[in-house]
Formats: sequence, structure tokens, C-alpha cells
Amino acid sequence: MSPLALVTGAAHRLGKVFALTLARLGFDIVLHYHESLDAALQTKAEIESVGRRVTSIQADLTQPSEIQSLIFSLDRLNILVNSAAFMPSGNVDMLSLENWDTSLDLNLRAPFLLAQEASHKMNEGGVILNITDIGAQKAWSRYPSYTVSKAALESLTRILARAYAPKIRVNAIAPGFVLQSDAVSGDEWDRLIKRIPLKRPAQTEEIASALEFLLKNKYITGQTIVVDGGYSLV
Repeated sequence: MSPLALVTGAAHRLGKVFALTLARLGFDIVLHYHESLDAALQTKAEIESVGRRVTSIQADLTQPSEIQSLIFSLDRLNILVNSAAFMPSGNVDMLSLENWDTSLDLNLRAPFLLAQEASHKMNEGGVILNITDIGAQKAWSRYPSYTVSKAALESLTRILARAYAPKIRVNAIAPGFVLQSDAVSGDEWDRLIKRIPLKRPAQTEEIASALEFLLKNKYITGQTIVVDGGYSLV
């Protein structure tokens, strides 16, 4: 029986990259998505094309009961990748309470609850990977709830690593600029990229290689691997 990996937010963007990477490494995939059904179906087909089994599961991870149902439906679990996230814009005077709560619920509480539930399904050698952000080390005034939630997720990574050792290793990956979002204009994206010491965004395979490294090196736990082209230096 092949090992099983659950990737949240796996329909598109980096979640899709992680799901495809794990599939190529020999894992069957539980592909979580929330609203992006069409993208989830496309990603499912791509994973199946490399010969792996895929189970697509829709769930709203801001609802604890849906997290419990999601994990309960699995007969086993080897890897959990917490990739689903919400990044609303709005400075500290303008950000709505609803967006603040949704960010914290999805970006921080959901990984905590998923780790709790997943720990009961994992055997010795289980791995939990939290996807944080280089923003966790910054003070992004346009994205206060997102920045706070990702900084807290890095702290939670260390706490979970200590709590679940030696049975389960818990680490995080903090990507820099990789995929331009619809919320960022072309001019703004270019301005941000010019600030990076390496003067380019990351390639998706460069982020994926961090995941592969953390899977293969079994003496690493409680760490955040930064893959940002030097952006944290500026």
C-alpha cells in the first residue's frame, strides 16, 4: 500500500505544486479544496497521469467539524501539508473583523486542528509541513491578519514539533515571491521583484525541492526553511 499525503488547498498555486511533487515521489494524494472545484478536477487528472491515486475532498477548514470529518474519513496518513491560506488586504484601520477572523481561522487554527487530528492517524515517521511565508518575518502593513497568522504558524510549528517528537516531525517552508496573485498589479510585482537580491521570483520547483529535502532529511524538526531569493535580507 502506497503512503498517503493530505495537501490542503491543493487545487491550485503552491498547494497544487506540493501535491504533484508528492505524487511524483510515490505518494497517493488526498486533494483538499474549498471552492475551486474545476481547478481541483484538473489537478486530480494531472496527479492521476503520473500513476498515483487521488481522493478529492471538499471542506471549509474554518469549520472545526469539517476538519474532523475530513481526517476521520482517512484510513491512514503519512504526510500532512497545511497549504490552504487566506490573504485579505486592508491596513489596520480598514481590515474588517470578518477578514481578520477568517485569516486566523484558516491560516492558524486550521493547521493546529488538522495536526491534532492527523497525529492520531500517523504512525512513527509521520510528517507535518506547514506552509508559512516570508511575510512572517516582515511587517506588511497591507496584510496585517495574514502576516500575524503566518508568524504565529511558525511558532506553532516549533510547539508541535516538540509535542509530537519523536513519532512525528513538524517543519515549515516559508516561500518568498513565487506566483503573482490577482491582487498584485504587474507594476507592483515588478517593483517587488527588483528588491530581491537574486532579482527574480522563485521557480515552483525550487519551492518543491524544499519539501523533498524536509521529507528526506529525517533529523530535522521544528524548523522553518526560507526559500526567498534573499528577500528576508532587505
